[in-house]
Amino acid sequence: MLVHSAVMTFVFGAAFANPIAAGNRPVRIVAFGDSLTAGYGLPAQSAFPAKLERALTAKGYAVEIVNAGVSGDTASRGLARLDWSVPEGTDAVIVELGANDMLLGVDPSVTRDALGEIVRRLTDRNIPVLLAGMRAAPNFGGPYGEQFERIYSDLAREKGVLFYPFFLDGIAAQSKLNLQDGVHPNAAGIDAIVAHILPQVEELVARVQAQRGI
Repeated sequence: MLVHSAVMTFVFGAAFANPIAAGNRPVRIVAFGDSLTAGYGLPAQSAFPAKLERALTAKGYAVEIVNAGVSGDTASRGLARLDWSVPEGTDAVIVELGANDMLLGVDPSVTRDALGEIVRRLTDRNIPVLLAGMRAAPNFGGPYGEQFERIYSDLAREKGVLFYPFFLDGIAAQSKLNLQDGVHPNAAGIDAIVAHILPQVEELVARVQAQRGI
């Protein structure tokens, strides 16, 4: 009986310490974005969602990350497909949109309204959100850049969602980390993005686990 009790204590203790061992449903995260999320110019296994999933799994998290990136999407186009891109059963969402708005010179107020509505709809569904910010290219000028970049920090503060200020932090304008177009990350660039954003994604997973009472 003593041996049996010790074994049971070990098994249950391990289960509570490890979400995978406990048999809990994996945390299902939708990476919702544009070509930077989709993995433009890269094989599927080298895209941001796939590499992020592997990084989290290596740290012991039970996660599934769905690639809902569409090349060329603006924030408004993302809003138009939100409901079917983020189906029922989604536990959390990483929102990465706005780069194409900036490149097209879209009025920042239009981008802000679209991103704000995306975040509002997700939070109304009790889905934790990590909002990834973007910076404007220098050639757009100071006033536009300031308005554009403020979208993300303002929305994160107003909506109470997690915030990663610049999705391409440390990658933008680094030739060795980008494809020949100088815009989209190569495989090494994706590795750098994953390493930089990982702490915020771990916090996103923690919020899901808190909702589940884990």
